Amino acid sequence: MARDNCLTRIAAGAALGGAIGGAVGVMYGTYSAVALKVPGLLKIRHVGQATLGTAAVFGLFLGAGSLIHCGKST
Repeated sequence: MARDNCLTRIAAGAALGGAIGGAVGVMYGTYSAVALKVPGLLKIRHVGQATLGTAAVFGLFLGAGSLIHCGKST
C-alpha cells in the first residue's frame, strides 16, 4: 500500500514539474525566439523545443525530489 502511495506521489511530482516547466518553457522560448530574431514559422519550432526541454527537466527534477522525499519517514 505504501508503494502505491509512493508511486502516485512520484508521478504527481513529475506531472506538476512538467506543467510548470511547460509554462516556463513557453515564456522563455517565446522571448528567446524574438530576441534571436528567428525567422517565420521556425519560431514555432523554437518555442516547442524550448517548451519540451524545460518541461522534461522540471519533471525529472520534481519527480526525483518526490522520490527522495518518499523514502523519508515523517
